Amino acid sequence: MKDDEEPLWHTLPVDEIVRRLGIVLQTGLDDDEARRRLEQHGPNELVDRGTRSPWSILWGQLTGTLVVILILAAMGSAGVGIFEISHSGSQRGWDEIYDAIAIAVIVIMNTILGFLQEYRAERAMAALKRLSVPTVRVSRGGVLQEIPSSRLVPGDLALLDAGASVPADGRMVESANLRIQEAALTGESEAVEKTVEAIVTPGVSLGDRRNMAYMGTVVTYGRGSLLVTETGMRTQLGRIAAMIQAAAPEATPLQRRLEHLGKGLAIAALGLVAIIFLQGLIRGGLGFENLKEMFLIGISMAVAAVPEGLPAVVTIALALGAQRMLRRRALIRKLMAVETLGSVTVICSDKTGTLTENRMTVSVIEVAGDRLDLRQHLTRAAVGGTVPDEPRMILDKPSMALLLAGGALCNDATLQKSDELSARWVAVGDPTEAALVVGAAEMGLLKSALEEAMPRVSELPFDSDRKRMTTVHRLARPDRLGPAQSVLLRGPLGLQEGRHIAFVKGAVDGLLSISTSVLEDGQVPGLDEPRRRRITAANDELAQKGMRVLGVAMKPLDDESLAVTSMESQLVFVGLIGMIDPPRPEVKEAVAKCRTAGIRPVMITGDHPLTAWHIAHELGIADGGRMMTGTDLDRLSLDDLRTEVERVSVYARVSPEHKLKIVQALKDRGHIVAMTGDGVNDAPALKKADIGVAMGITGTDVSKEASNMVLLDDNFATIVAAVEEGRVIYDKISANLSGTC
Repeated sequence: MKDDEEPLWHTLPVDEIVRRLGIVLQTGLDDDEARRRLEQHGPNELVDRGTRSPWSILWGQLTGTLVVILILAAMGSAGVGIFEISHSGSQRGWDEIYDAIAIAVIVIMNTILGFLQEYRAERAMAALKRLSVPTVRVSRGGVLQEIPSSRLVPGDLALLDAGASVPADGRMVESANLRIQEAALTGESEAVEKTVEAIVTPGVSLGDRRNMAYMGTVVTYGRGSLLVTETGMRTQLGRIAAMIQAAAPEATPLQRRLEHLGKGLAIAALGLVAIIFLQGLIRGGLGFENLKEMFLIGISMAVAAVPEGLPAVVTIALALGAQRMLRRRALIRKLMAVETLGSVTVICSDKTGTLTENRMTVSVIEVAGDRLDLRQHLTRAAVGGTVPDEPRMILDKPSMALLLAGGALCNDATLQKSDELSARWVAVGDPTEAALVVGAAEMGLLKSALEEAMPRVSELPFDSDRKRMTTVHRLARPDRLGPAQSVLLRGPLGLQEGRHIAFVKGAVDGLLSISTSVLEDGQVPGLDEPRRRRITAANDELAQKGMRVLGVAMKPLDDESLAVTSMESQLVFVGLIGMIDPPRPEVKEAVAKCRTAGIRPVMITGDHPLTAWHIAHELGIADGGRMMTGTDLDRLSLDDLRTEVERVSVYARVSPEHKLKIVQALKDRGHIVAMTGDGVNDAPALKKADIGVAMGITGTDVSKEASNMVLLDDNFATIVAAVEEGRVIYDKISANLSGTC
């Protein structure tokens, strides 16, 4: 069902939603009304409407043209053999029996293999159902209850807190610093901060509906109350389930060629039987012995014309190819995908987790116009979310060290040892805060060491109104600062033992409004208008590159000035920190190799357009193409998209429906399409594409079950290696088919 057929819940004020749902917000539904609505709307469950039964899958394996020909050939050969043995006992009859047995064995082996592959491919719905929440806390009749999520109905008031999965689609009516990770549904790598105000902007995409929460997403921070508006198959997750079930499997290029060959062989065999039979009649008349002889000869010639070894040859070639691909970190789930890879002309790739690392990473720091690009210094381990004991680089500039130290201390994320024997640390916490902790640690500013020397003594937590967080620290043990941290003592603010310092982290414009001075060239001059413009311009420049930008400010405090009201005023603005989910280092070369091989890479993501375009441009995907958003796609019919699809290289802020539409338009233009993805939102397109490629590490169970191939290393470059292998196999099989024809 389309959005225009139902209320656009994100556009309505809360009181209007309450009126339409017919509830009292303070008490929620009573039990009687909840039971009535449960009967009306049905359970809050995903319904399996299109999965084929095992018998249906088996029947499909036995009704292919070439398989039918082989079955008929086996029956014909067995019939001739039995007749020969019963009438003459000749060795020829036993030869026919042996031929029939050999053909039957080939048919059985191919049927079992095909059945197992397709049966595994039908499990996407089971994986999707595992995203459902077993129980949920709701307010009914003013009483807090814990009920099975299947009993949720529109109008229920559900309580959400950190770590909980969202049990249904709904509108936020309360949000206390609530952030929800929606990457699996929208492709947005950053957790979304939720609000309660109506969104009046027309055509807002799913990823920008910040006052809504959706089934299957996860709360990472804060708490809130959700007014349930949709349940079951009417949720966004339910729509994805419906699309997965509606995406019927299509024949691969090899299957189409084999089907064509089978029909040709059937016609040739029938023609051969007819010719032999007619010639026999012309020469020998209509006598019984002559008719019997012509019939046996015709059947024998028809069986001989059938290349019964072809399916075995094809299957063995594909199986060997799958084994070689496995050694190159590509797991083939459907054997025919081996050959399809060799025919691919377009690779449609999701961004988050496929082209990028799927982890926010500190990329740029800037203090008073002095910028340092940390991407040149960070290790691959840091990009992956872990850091070694030894720092990659020690900053010799006190102002930059202070910027990173402030970001790490004004922070609730932590670093933990990955295991007792490992020398690596793993960041735990909100992805943005974890990125700040990892970035500081890579420069030698390990949070545990900083906190030992400068313990936290007070704080003002982040909230969505202030859009900042403040922590106060006492310089208790400067002697505990190691070589990497001691640079802080050489700063212009004269940190001394026993002194207190407040660090403030948040949106740059908000920090500028409460700052009166700025850290610059070892001095602390006043924050005049030219300096404000310079900071604002730097913020805008980094944002235009698709980065999330945070500012850090500080304030030295005397013991008597620890009052909350004085913490966030007359601050010293320290600098900017730019973060982004960085591209994988090997992908750029893989993209170039694709273009050289005549394969066009296309990015399709639910992420923000600026971020998508920046990553695509950096990787070479955007070269010579243009970008289209989900809003643009809504205005285009499928016919219009067919004319545009060859010129578009980047699609941003798209929904699962849009991904299906893009894949269909490319296929209609004659392309063989590979689609990569890792989220629930990618599953329908993965199933619709000629070959769906899921991520093995970061991919959801839903995306893996809907795919033909799984990348064991989540590496886009592995797709290119698999395509190379697929082309070799395609050429070999094509040569065999040409020889048969």
